[in-house]
Amino acid sequence: MAKQDLILLALNPAPILDLMDRTLRAAGFEVARAYDKSGLDKSVQESIPALMIIGERFAEQEGLSVSKEMLERFPTLPIILYAERDVTGLAKSALKLGLSGYLYPPLRMDDIVEEVQKSLARGRKLGDWLRREVKRTTSSLAEKAEISETERNKLEAIIANIQDGVIVVDHHKNILFVNRAIREIFSLDGKELTGKSLADVIENADLKALLVRSNEGPLKYHEINFDDGRVFNAQYTPIPKIGAAVTMQDISYLKELDRLKSDFIHTVSHDLRSPLTSILGYTELIERTGPLNENQTEFLQRLQGSIQHITALVNDLLDLGRLEAGFDTRREIVHLESVLKYSLDMFDGQIKKKNIQLTKEIMQDLQSIRANPIRIRQMMDNLIGNAIKYTPVEGSISVSISMREHQIILKVDDTGPGIPPEEQSHVFEKFYRATNAPEGVEGSGLGLAIVKSIVESHQGRVWVESTLGKGSSFSVLLPTQE
Repeated sequence: MAKQDLILLALNPAPILDLMDRTLRAAGFEVARAYDKSGLDKSVQESIPALMIIGERFAEQEGLSVSKEMLERFPTLPIILYAERDVTGLAKSALKLGLSGYLYPPLRMDDIVEEVQKSLARGRKLGDWLRREVKRTTSSLAEKAEISETERNKLEAIIANIQDGVIVVDHHKNILFVNRAIREIFSLDGKELTGKSLADVIENADLKALLVRSNEGPLKYHEINFDDGRVFNAQYTPIPKIGAAVTMQDISYLKELDRLKSDFIHTVSHDLRSPLTSILGYTELIERTGPLNENQTEFLQRLQGSIQHITALVNDLLDLGRLEAGFDTRREIVHLESVLKYSLDMFDGQIKKKNIQLTKEIMQDLQSIRANPIRIRQMMDNLIGNAIKYTPVEGSISVSISMREHQIILKVDDTGPGIPPEEQSHVFEKFYRATNAPEGVEGSGLGLAIVKSIVESHQGRVWVESTLGKGSSFSVLLPTQE
């Protein structure tokens, strides 16, 4: 004799409960009743019903809420909702939640049996599909497991012996694998690492900062410094269904080359400053020695302009050297809106000369920042000066200052030629100029490098968004509390 399907009735005591009980038993089903939540949990756990019918209200709870909880525990259990009256919104909610049926008065015995049989049929199809998927997945896993031990050993040998450091962690940042390079970098020889927390095993502040930043997503650049002078660039790459990989490359020699280059530039710039000042002074004295003809006056003005340009370049190099060396320690209360006013006043003549439309938007009640006012003014002058320089005649510039939590955001937008996408990540590098810079627009390629150094020395961030032919938008984010 075939086993009867068990139907569990989770309905408050009422005539409909007795009607459904009698109807289902007459149709050949086994019936059980639950009168409260604990009884329902026990019945589902012990008797494993083929289908459940639950009321719109059950034991002073919402039937849909109880159904949702049941489906989270038993996803393939067919559930039919019984309501006192037909309500469109309730029916939609039931179907959206994943219930298999919906009953409401007036009811005939045939209606109840038909809905139960349809829901049971759906449940069986879902069960068959799940069994097929489990079988298919198991088969697929079995095929993957057939990879030879030799191939696995070969892969492990390659990772273990590459020069770059490799750490593989799970989703909880626990170590799954480290190669030989990592053990040498952090002096971990002989220690058992598998299964332990990466942050607990390796006591390095920069590595811990990498793990904190990794919550934002993949990372391509993150420096890890050591007391002995070594510097590594680390990348963090999520690995689906496993966790993530941290790879590290030794860039100590690159940092040393950059330091030597900076020292050389700083030394040459410092030595050039004095003779340039002398040359400029003597050119100004030439006019006092006697009258000059028209050609001599023109040549002298060109000479003075060139000397002033070189002097400005030398001053920029010296400023950049001081910023990178960390000598910029002066801090006081600075109101960004006041600095902006002075900066715009200085550029007023250039704005009017090019007939540029200037839009200024400053949020009310801005907080002040602790900063070096001279450097903040220099940063703002460079950004606004660049916008004016690259914006064509009768173009437009927008400057805004706003706040987000404890951070101030300065934005400078222009309608210049824009920056090619592949070059946008380089515009803050020293001596770099975009390849599409208009002819006749002079520049040393140091202005944005100085902006970046000033912003970073104030624990801020700067970035650019640009579209070719439409313009660029430079954004600076500065904390209001140092």
